[in-house]
Amino acid sequence: MSDTLRAAIRDVVDFPKKGIVFKDITPILADGKLFSETIDRLAEIARASEAKKVIGIDARGFIFAAAVADRLGIGMVPVRKKGKLPWKTRQVAYALEYGEAIVEVHEDAVHAGERVILIDDLLATGGTAAAAVTLLRELGADVAGLAVVIELDFLDGRKKLDSLPVTALINYP
Repeated sequence: MSDTLRAAIRDVVDFPKKGIVFKDITPILADGKLFSETIDRLAEIARASEAKKVIGIDARGFIFAAAVADRLGIGMVPVRKKGKLPWKTRQVAYALEYGEAIVEVHEDAVHAGERVILIDDLLATGGTAAAAVTLLRELGADVAGLAVVIELDFLDGRKKLDSLPVTALINYP
């Protein structure tokens, strides 16, 4: 399946800015069989982690995380960009190439000791995922790992995640 999955990922040159080759997962979403198989694989990872909740990282991570949570019959929690959540939040800032960003989560989204797994479409530099891990740990969650559809190995995103287990369905060296 990984060859089929890799073949479905579309490269979009100079998006969102010049010099970037964006890995577009929308063809996976548009193919019901391929999307279902992708969710199956991510759900296997989440099931093996014994997580009680799936954490989706803004924004494409929501698509995969919600489907995995539904498949496993467990809850899904969104980690969002600042200002997008309607209730009391905990937030953390992290560095971008030029400037900073802030992500947040509802302060009651997870409970102390609750085992969670993060799901996203892509691991690149690791900044957003690391910020999400920080937030969840501040709330007392036991973060089991990160599962992604795509990992861009050459950007070394895993380094920002210390020893957190990371599983990617597709790696680009």
